[in-house]
Amino acid sequence: MKYMLLVCADDTVETGDTSGSPVVPIEQWVEELGVERRVRLHGHRLRAPADAVTVRVRDGEVLRTDGPFAETKEYIAGFDVLECGSLDEAVAAAARHPMAAGGAMEVRAFWDDEDAEAEIRRLDAELTAAGQDRDVARAMACYAPDVEVFHPVSGLPQSGVDALRKAEELWIATLDGPVEREVLDFHVRVDESVAFSHALVRMRARLADGGTLDSTARVTTGYRAAGDRWQIVHQHTSVPLDVPLPPDAS
Repeated sequence: MKYMLLVCADDTVETGDTSGSPVVPIEQWVEELGVERRVRLHGHRLRAPADAVTVRVRDGEVLRTDGPFAETKEYIAGFDVLECGSLDEAVAAAARHPMAAGGAMEVRAFWDDEDAEAEIRRLDAELTAAGQDRDVARAMACYAPDVEVFHPVSGLPQSGVDALRKAEELWIATLDGPVEREVLDFHVRVDESVAFSHALVRMRARLADGGTLDSTARVTTGYRAAGDRWQIVHQHTSVPLDVPLPPDAS
């Protein structure tokens, strides 16, 4: 589950003795949670409350006030988004943040009403089904209008779904029968409105000239949430290069 850590600062409170406490320097905290444990998805500092603008609408009129919505000694100085297995794990992570020693860390779970990873996996399964049916239109429905793709057949970048559709139609015309698309390894990382996946994909098909296609490639894909659905906005396919190895290569 994802948790938001609201970093609450209080400039009137001095940090006391942190020896024996779980608190660590911020650089170590980011390294530990973001690189080593990979539970910190992202985060950032915020500008001071004096730079804030508060917006309200009353009786149809937009009211803008310089400064925070409430005058208080404590203020939100930044945020971090974690993906933890439990609330206790998120609390333990918050307790190691240096601001916990002088300010406070508010831990709040995200409102989780959908399974984004399952939706992205469904999208990938749709590509497999579209290849089996030789249905280009069905495959193109998985992509955003402004998709950027490095097409593995043409060897050229395709900008926009119309250009991608033409490349796919030309490729399908070289085949005789359905495309067998087998996903051998698939990993997804989701972060709110964007996601990333990498997979090993094996493609098999009969060629119109009588030959066969049997190739395994590394497919890297970027996704973006568009309203209530996900779409592919970037895709890069890396295929092995058949280059003779030097005699001393092992």
